[in-house]
Amino acid sequence: MNARTADPVVRDAGERDLPRITAIYAQHVLTGLATFEVVPPDDAEMARRRANVLGWELPYFVAEDGSGVLGYAYAAPYRTRAGYRYTVEDSIYVDPAAVGRGVGRRLLERLIEACAACGCRQMVAVIGDTDNSASIGLHEACGFARVGMLPSVGFKFGRWVDSVLMQRGLADADRSPPGAGGARF
Repeated sequence: MNARTADPVVRDAGERDLPRITAIYAQHVLTGLATFEVVPPDDAEMARRRANVLGWELPYFVAEDGSGVLGYAYAAPYRTRAGYRYTVEDSIYVDPAAVGRGVGRRLLERLIEACAACGCRQMVAVIGDTDNSASIGLHEACGFARVGMLPSVGFKFGRWVDSVLMQRGLADADRSPPGAGGARF
């Protein structure tokens, strides 16, 4: 088995990963609808965003094999008002050359596990484009349910784009009040 066909390993993202994370995200910004950004952020901005996630004590992961970083994922507060403090939104970006290798699934499964462990109770996915069957399918396979659709909330590549809303409970979800501590944002 060569390095390119080995199962990817998911680990905490470090500063050394930022150039590759920036490049993967830039490709999605420039060619896809997974994000509604239209100008790719530079390394410094991506470092600032990663620092924010880590400041909230939330996970930020990369998946890699012997060839390098294949994708990344993180969770951020769904909203910053106190009442939302147990709900996070996931973000997952995979290098198009690595699609179909299980990278996104490995990242999302690890993200779900880590967010549950840090006291989060709900995870929301805001998926750009109703035609994004890969992301919708990935989230469904990991226990998310479609809970809504926001029509024409984005405009990119000369057309209006919808967002699909998906959600899944984490840990004890809404079956009990949250304990002391838990999510910190």
